[in-house]
Amino acid sequence: MTGRVLVVGGGIAGLVAARRLVLGGREVVVLESSDRVGGQLARHSVGGIDLDAGAESFATRGGTVAALATRLGLGDEIVAPAALPAWLYRADGTAKPLPATSVLGIPGISLAPDVVDAIGLRAAMRAQLELLLPSVVGAKAATIGELVRRRMGSAVVDQLVAPIVRGVHSMSPDELSVERAVPGLRSALLRDGSLTHAVRGMRKNAPAGSQVSGIRGGLARLIDALMSDLERFGVEVRMNTEVSDVTPEGLNANGESLSGQVLVAAPGVAADRTPGRKITLATLVVDEPELDAAPRGTGVLVAEGASGVTARALTHVTAKWPWLDETRGGLHALRLSYDGDRPDAIERARDDAVALLGMPIGRIVDAASITWERAAPRSHAVDGMRYVGEAGAGTGLASVVAQAEAQAESLLDADSERER
Repeated sequence: MTGRVLVVGGGIAGLVAARRLVLGGREVVVLESSDRVGGQLARHSVGGIDLDAGAESFATRGGTVAALATRLGLGDEIVAPAALPAWLYRADGTAKPLPATSVLGIPGISLAPDVVDAIGLRAAMRAQLELLLPSVVGAKAATIGELVRRRMGSAVVDQLVAPIVRGVHSMSPDELSVERAVPGLRSALLRDGSLTHAVRGMRKNAPAGSQVSGIRGGLARLIDALMSDLERFGVEVRMNTEVSDVTPEGLNANGESLSGQVLVAAPGVAADRTPGRKITLATLVVDEPELDAAPRGTGVLVAEGASGVTARALTHVTAKWPWLDETRGGLHALRLSYDGDRPDAIERARDDAVALLGMPIGRIVDAASITWERAAPRSHAVDGMRYVGEAGAGTGLASVVAQAEAQAESLLDADSERER
């Protein structure tokens, strides 16, 4: 089949796949159930500051997102975060900078002062013993939690890795596969002989913050650029369109039967929908000059069990991104994330921000909250239909974009095979 492709879902995965397919010569129609495209790449204005309402950075691994941005004409707009540390709010209510030489919280120098300061000497010494273990110990671990626990001990997992995994992936380290957590880590462990050396190799010559990047003006600009390309290439994008009766060869769209190869890019299509995790983001714009000093760097990750704090992370957004610092007009934007649907998030956010920053936050100029649902893991749609998006790719823009590109390329390759 080399005719029309029906892409169900107008999130970043659906739009990326649609662009690749039309460039490969396919006729493409994108069907989006809501009144906007982009999914969790969205923007809002809080206190007069234009901010990302969902994802605000992307992992630089593999160069996938940067390559997409460059193809969309945004290559010169890719920016690194400020060279400031992130902090850890510990279970005992104290805050410490996260170790500098680490990957996902896994230390590359176990007895470094910042590691000892964060987890204590005894736990750091246990992590140091990892150097004596054969490289095969833990090498077959399914999750990042299992791998680090077997090699470095539970304290490193609970006090360093877990807060970062919760903040980035919205799950525990014991739910996150090694491959999705840190691609290449397993092979680096076997090659370098220890987890410590593997992490140190990954961090070599890598300044703080180099593992993530953003886009000047916000990640939502990717959606604007994708839509501009799709319009230029003649892709039809239908909004407010409900699909039903989905088969590999077609579907019903608002009562109209459409034929074509179906590419599923939205959860709950062509299969029973499994509810995913919900996260709520509360943004506060505050007038507090003492925040000019960025007392907690780019933000704070919260260890599980920390009393008196409900948030799992705080990002000092206007300190993290220099382009925002230039436009904030003396105000500061703080974004706090919460597990679940939290109607009280804004009310909780003030108290949590005070605790996590260790100081008053001044007058709240404006506030906003939004709840997103992370798609539940799913490998494919029914009947073997191709499936793209967070459910299959895992969390993170880098994973989602890479999978969407790969699935679209695979579909085009299959066309070529049939034509031979």
